[in-house]
Amino acid sequence: MLTGGTVTLRPLTRLDAPAIHAGLEDPEARRLTGTHARHTLAEMEAHYARAETAADRCDYGIIAGGALIGEAVVNGIDWPNKAASFRIVIWQATARAKGFGSAAAALLLRHGFEALGLNRIELEVYAFNPRARRVYEKLGFRLEGTRREALIWDGEAVDAHIMSLLKREYRAASPMGG
Repeated sequence: MLTGGTVTLRPLTRLDAPAIHAGLEDPEARRLTGTHARHTLAEMEAHYARAETAADRCDYGIIAGGALIGEAVVNGIDWPNKAASFRIVIWQATARAKGFGSAAAALLLRHGFEALGLNRIELEVYAFNPRARRVYEKLGFRLEGTRREALIWDGEAVDAHIMSLLKREYRAASPMGG
């Protein structure tokens, strides 16, 4: 469990699959994450059962006010290069724009750099999500480039911005030195 500020992150398990499955039915969550695929509950249960013991990922549920409102994930961990990808989503519409995502991201970054010993964490954010990009920039992420027209959403081609944060940048930006 990772606790700080307004949220707690706890490892997700196959028992969370029904809540996650329901949360991913939110149209705005699907759009902001560029999620076209729909998965059955059984597929999600199998995924989270694998994730419970996977060595290349950490899947956390975001808990606020006692409710599971989203997930924050470090995945694709490349241990030799100390690098990983990061993603976050708030499924519960009423929990968006309240700082929960920022708090969860900060907790997971601390875990990634300090506990896991990562040197680089990267993410992808779509051009139609400037609010998320501003959050990532405040956390210290820097734009590395753009995958032009990487997503087709509702018939519109959307750019995907690639951002990353290095451990030394995280340490410099952290009020306690990382």
